[in-house]
Amino acid sequence: MSNLPQSSQPTDIPSLSPNVTPSDTPPSYVRLAMRNMVRKRGTSIKHFVVVTVGLLVFLVSISYLTR
Repeated sequence: MSNLPQSSQPTDIPSLSPNVTPSDTPPSYVRLAMRNMVRKRGTSIKHFVVVTVGLLVFLVSISYLTR
């Protein structure tokens, strides 16, 4: 048998307490990354285009070399 507690009381479920506001909790890394992408829209689009073109050039050059 396992040594895990078998209690099914609601206090076992992790949740935010009612008196904790969203400003008290630190934002997650995903939320910070999304906020940064929205704030620096031009940079994100430029990086996306550079990566896309670089990947296409790489795939075309590999297919040309292995024909």
